[in-house]
Amino acid sequence: MKQTTKNLTMCEPEDVHANHLLASLRASGCPDLSSYVELVPLPTGKVIYESGGTMRYVYFPTTAIVSMLYIMNDGTSDEIATVGNEGFIGIQLFLGCETIPSRALVRSAGHAFRLDASLLQKEFGQSPAVQHLLLRYMQSLLAQISQTAACNRHHSIHQRLCRWILSSLDRLPTSELKTTHETIGEMLNVRRESITQELGELKGAGLIHCQRGRITVVNRAKLEGRACECYGAIRREFSRLLAATRGVPVRNDLEEIWQSRATGAATQVRFGVPNYTLVPHTYGYQEEELSLRRIPAIPA
Repeated sequence: MKQTTKNLTMCEPEDVHANHLLASLRASGCPDLSSYVELVPLPTGKVIYESGGTMRYVYFPTTAIVSMLYIMNDGTSDEIATVGNEGFIGIQLFLGCETIPSRALVRSAGHAFRLDASLLQKEFGQSPAVQHLLLRYMQSLLAQISQTAACNRHHSIHQRLCRWILSSLDRLPTSELKTTHETIGEMLNVRRESITQELGELKGAGLIHCQRGRITVVNRAKLEGRACECYGAIRREFSRLLAATRGVPVRNDLEEIWQSRATGAATQVRFGVPNYTLVPHTYGYQEEELSLRRIPAIPA
């Protein structure tokens, strides 16, 4: 039986605030969206979209984690991006695509809000605030895809495994990850035996506990020390781009969540109405700085 969130006060704890992007869309001037979303279960292994398939719905995960996989001709796959309660599945709709070029697979069971894709497309075409939010999220997702591609090429299995565990926990309310060695191997496109060996090393170092189908992180700080630079780079990029949707250069909800994971402190995320006025950036290089860089001339 479908569950529709028509009254937010009656949806605790699973209301639209369980997905940060959906909550921001609602705060930006789209309160009616909450009348059309429905909470659906996403079991592990469920394929939300198949490569080349059409998209009738968009999904905003609340407690589930979804992997975007690129499928090769021989059937092997690589995880190119991860989506959890910070975003949504279906961004290709806003690139003029009616089909999705990758497989969207649930790798950690939970729930998601499902919304008719045409409704979100309508809001995107009519609301500059919605365009701003979704384009910001699109850029952060593209940054994650690019960083992941570089990571798969240059970093060791051990480093990639630590990055994968940490990025998964960032999207979960606990320090426990429900998964199997085989699933991790499929996501990282490495042999299961290699995953078992690397997890054994982490367990022996006292960084994690392993039970059948469960991995619990007991020393996050040291685990971050073993992860490659890509984990921090992706985290900073998400924080930089999504914080800008609030119109002020302050740490956003995702950064608070990541910081609380590292310190063990409880963080209660609160959402306000974003301010879309232009403000000076304080992140990275400014356009003026980039323009000062000169490329040496190449002799003819």
